Amino acid sequence: MVSFISGVLRELISSRENISEIIFILPSKRAGSFLLKELSALSENHIFAPKVYSIEEFTEVISETKTVDNTLTLFEFYNVYKGITPIEEQEDFETFTAWAQSLIHDFNEIDRYLIDYKSFFNYLANVQDLKHWSIQEPKTELINNYLSFWNSLPAFYEALKKELFSKNTGYQGLIYRKASENITGYIEKNNAKHIFIGFNALNTAEQQIVQHLLENDRAEIYWDLDNVFVKDGQHDASLFINQYLKAWPVYREKQAKLNVNEYGKPKNIQLTGIPKNVGQAKYLGELLANLDEETLQETAVVLGEEDLLLPVLNSLPHNVQDLNITMGFPLKNAPIASLFDKLFQIHQNTASAHYYKDVISVINHPALNEILNLETEVFIEEIQSKNMVNLSEKEIINSFSTEARPLIQACFKSWNNTPIKALEAFQQIINQVKKHYKNGQNKLGLEFLYQFHVLFNKLENLNDAYPHLKSVKSLYQFYKEIISTQSLDFQGRPFKGLQLMGMLESRALDFKNVIICSVNEGVLPSGKSGSSFIPFDLKQTYKLPTYKEKDAVYTYHFYRLLQRAQNVHLLYNTETNGLNSGEKSRFLTQLEIEKQPAHQLTHAMVSPKVPAIKNELREVKKTPEIMEKLKSLAASGFSPSALTSYIRNPLDFYRQYVLGIRDREEVEETVAYNTLGTVVHDSLENFYKPLEDKLLTAEDIQAFKSKIQEEITLQFKKSYMNGPVNQGKNLLIYEVAKRYLLNFLNLELERLKTEEIKILKIEKTLKSEIRIENLDFPIFMRGKVDRVENTNGTTRIIDYKTGKVTQDKIEIVEWEDLTSDYDKYSKSFQVLAYTKMMQDQNSLDLPVEAGIISFKNLKGGFLKFGKKDKPRTRNKETAITKEILDAFEIELKKLILEICDHEIPFTEKEI
Repeated sequence: MVSFISGVLRELISSRENISEIIFILPSKRAGSFLLKELSALSENHIFAPKVYSIEEFTEVISETKTVDNTLTLFEFYNVYKGITPIEEQEDFETFTAWAQSLIHDFNEIDRYLIDYKSFFNYLANVQDLKHWSIQEPKTELINNYLSFWNSLPAFYEALKKELFSKNTGYQGLIYRKASENITGYIEKNNAKHIFIGFNALNTAEQQIVQHLLENDRAEIYWDLDNVFVKDGQHDASLFINQYLKAWPVYREKQAKLNVNEYGKPKNIQLTGIPKNVGQAKYLGELLANLDEETLQETAVVLGEEDLLLPVLNSLPHNVQDLNITMGFPLKNAPIASLFDKLFQIHQNTASAHYYKDVISVINHPALNEILNLETEVFIEEIQSKNMVNLSEKEIINSFSTEARPLIQACFKSWNNTPIKALEAFQQIINQVKKHYKNGQNKLGLEFLYQFHVLFNKLENLNDAYPHLKSVKSLYQFYKEIISTQSLDFQGRPFKGLQLMGMLESRALDFKNVIICSVNEGVLPSGKSGSSFIPFDLKQTYKLPTYKEKDAVYTYHFYRLLQRAQNVHLLYNTETNGLNSGEKSRFLTQLEIEKQPAHQLTHAMVSPKVPAIKNELREVKKTPEIMEKLKSLAASGFSPSALTSYIRNPLDFYRQYVLGIRDREEVEETVAYNTLGTVVHDSLENFYKPLEDKLLTAEDIQAFKSKIQEEITLQFKKSYMNGPVNQGKNLLIYEVAKRYLLNFLNLELERLKTEEIKILKIEKTLKSEIRIENLDFPIFMRGKVDRVENTNGTTRIIDYKTGKVTQDKIEIVEWEDLTSDYDKYSKSFQVLAYTKMMQDQNSLDLPVEAGIISFKNLKGGFLKFGKKDKPRTRNKETAITKEILDAFEIELKKLILEICDHEIPFTEKEI
């Protein structure tokens, strides 16, 4: 395969041109590097290298003006804006940037296309005058301000242009305009021949420059487009070149350098649909794994989306030894970037304390975690154990050692909403992390740190030169603007191995094997996008590019890549969820419809093989070690909650009680149900404990009611620790706890009108032995009953529940169901267990009543345990007799025997 650049050079060499004296202009710097490589291979003798420019560099040479980036232009524009706009009408910098970015883009376009800005902006102002919604006279202040803005655009443009030119600088469009104005003078001073190679969509300024050089016989332009497309006047790939062939006067007298016949040659084109971007990256790795070193040397991978870069790099097979990446690694994707982003977000919050999750996300960041080491774990444990939801700057800094403190101070010391302090803090963080990376030889991490060091230096310089950044928020806005355009250039061998690039980096380059990813609608082509103040019809009137022309640009690049390629793989995303996904590009449909006779076009769909997962219930056999643990548990006593957890799921019992694995302790931002339950239980214990063996009186209850606020506050501080209860959901839960106590005490007052209540026990600790003949080790059951009282001569065992419990949840029909259905019978099991333990301690005279008081169902009163003969009958036995306890004991022993039987494994239940 002879590449386009190589073909042009061969023609020039054969025509006896002095290559060293020629000035080459190409679409990109990368194309220029390939030209020099091809030239060195083709030259038989040693020669001086010719001058090679990208088109942007060439316009700088002609205009003798230096290009400034969009960010610096924006700062200059704000200076200009403040000089023109009356003080009372001036907007702050953050508001200004919201519209100025788009306006600079529009300035750039009208300059690149050499439009008379005065008539253009007058036209635009008249359009806006017609569009506004007010028809009344005189116009309101809002409408006048609106129209005043549009009428001010010419003044903004002139002032910005004057300011930039005074410093011999300009944004890209301004330089293009100046270059088109200077081209005549440039031709007079320069006799060299200029060769333009591989161009397609030229703006008006570029066209004027090229035409002047062509007409003065100082240039040749070599177009790279196959005759198949040139002859097809309707094909978007030839849209621009056909326009030039018809419109440029030079082509009325001479033939264009356009004679490409490559597209119709044999090609293998494979269209492959793959779900998700990661799927494309993995499939790409499989394709590359089948290629030898020589084939990889002639292969290019073109990524339609830059977000694919990391997945592709992680999917490259081992046979890819040499790789050249042209597109660069976006700096915003660097690991350290997420740390700076998080710190910006934290310090924009003006609150006096930091939210604990924000703090943890910072100290747990990989860049800091390696340095802080175990100190991070200790601090997180302290946050969790003390339930610290909001942490002050002092609390955070003092929790770390003297060695770690400078780094922590840089992260959490207040910036006082001052940009310069923020930038100083970031530089301190970079210096601290750099020391660690140097010791650990983290070369890639050091490279990222250096890039951010340069970035923050740039922001510091901008802040010094242009004091427009008044807050951390405005600094963050510009940080995001700059970082979105910065990339880390990979250093590799540019002409060796696999080439990995974006679509625009492929300009003027040819490869034998081409793999293009993300050939989806909305990506290739990108479709309607971009912000502009200029309406579509106005763009058409002034021949400014619209999304239609942008689509034509992508069409050209796509088909040009295919021209000289022999093996082509086009991958697209078939995933139907999300944006820009699922719909294959129109380019693929065009290929299928316009299929060339020599092309072998195949279409395939690839889907990941997902093995069927059998939902097998797990089980754990009881080893001698597990049996020893069970014996230890039995000796200390099984609690009713432990036994009901086994009923619910034996595997949960195994994890919690045998292995001792508890739920991970975490900061409780919102008061949990169990915390609320603890607060209510402990409050009632403090109220009623002094009344044991005493009659309850209305005076006692009134005294309790007066202490509700004080007691609830005390218990929340004890159980919820440093968690805030004075705001949000927690304040509501705090009030709920108070209401629970108040309602309960009111219920007690109502009962005292008809009942005599004697408090027997409050929070009584119970323990009794369960004798099971088949086991050779002692078994105990233990627990703590909330309340035991005597009501009108009847003993009641009461369990408090802050959740909602209804009467049907504390009734049973068949004893066998008691140890099999957790949801229905766990409450019955618990109250019977408490009754059984009290009976074993000779603390009860049967019969007794046992049941639950539900704070969410206080209207139900005391919900008594009941034994029914039939499921739907209303008749039930509520008194707990010896017969009932004996029946319960049978089921209890069966359950404990199952738990302690070494032959019965812990088997998972479906919940």
